[in-house]
Amino acid sequence: MTQLHDLNLRGFASDNYSGIHPEILEAITNANGAHQVAYGEDVYTARLQEVFVEQFGEGVEAFPVFNGTGANVIGLQSMLPRWGAVICTANAHIHIDEGGAPEYVGGFKLLPVATLDGKLTPDLIDQEAWGWGDEHRAQPLVVSITQSTELGTAYTVDEVRAIADHAHKNGMTLHMDGARISNAAATLGVPLRAFTRDAGVDVLSFGGTKNGMMLGECIVVLNPAASTGLKYLRKTNMQLSSKMRFISAQFIALLSDDLWLRNASHANAMAHRLRDALEQGVADGSVPNIAFTQATQANAIFARLPLGVADRLRESFRFYDWDAHTGEVRWMCGFDTTEADVDAFVAALKRELVAS
Repeated sequence: MTQLHDLNLRGFASDNYSGIHPEILEAITNANGAHQVAYGEDVYTARLQEVFVEQFGEGVEAFPVFNGTGANVIGLQSMLPRWGAVICTANAHIHIDEGGAPEYVGGFKLLPVATLDGKLTPDLIDQEAWGWGDEHRAQPLVVSITQSTELGTAYTVDEVRAIADHAHKNGMTLHMDGARISNAAATLGVPLRAFTRDAGVDVLSFGGTKNGMMLGECIVVLNPAASTGLKYLRKTNMQLSSKMRFISAQFIALLSDDLWLRNASHANAMAHRLRDALEQGVADGSVPNIAFTQATQANAIFARLPLGVADRLRESFRFYDWDAHTGEVRWMCGFDTTEADVDAFVAALKRELVAS
């Protein structure tokens, strides 16, 4: 097949824009050929269970699915009765970016809470953690947090533990959307289990697509008592892959030889390079009229630009508005973002800001 895309095209819109990491592409090739039993009864999916045990400890179970929406919806479904509800942030992916799938497909109510930095706290959770026993109110039975958050911030180990303890004390369980869990671990400098299983998270959506995989996420049950029926829910929700070995092989490669950490650390480093260059420009006057709106703790930068600058800059570099009314934008770096990419973007942004 003729190559259809421009290999020189770079952007800062999403870590989903990247290609496949070569080591993961090689893993897919190595898993190819001959026959393996379908629907997860293959040697790669069996090995995958061992890999997740190595990361999170004995007693965990992993369920590969196609995408993050599927992982979140099915994982949460398995934690809830039909009358259950989920407390989340107002900018949570499950609330804003999944097309209503949690409520339409999952069949459970979301109870969003506004936050300044994308992070829940026990006090914020209490805004919606009430009404148990009231037949007129969907029952708040799960808290869902995102790590790293939609605003690029990261929960510390102590913050996750405080939320888990508060949720459990009130008869709720804790779900973590870990679409960018590797970026959070790289920022915190701790093992994956330190802020998940060891901190009290019950069910985890483990992301791979944003960190070098072709496709695929995993629902990881960290506390079997908090989840039931995943074997059936995955099929009911059309997320059971017949050729599951190719999803599992990617995760095996990602979680081997610290590839997950290498990729995420690089993406984070590129985000900090971008932020540092712009902050230096603000300090020396070469980058006027820019204001950062969130801390850069993973691989995302949020900033506010003057009117018209973002649209002109997007003629050369793709990225998204976060709040078009205020001029706030989001820039994302990925495992394949290069220093040259960052430097070229900074130079172009400086030109547009000076011209504005």
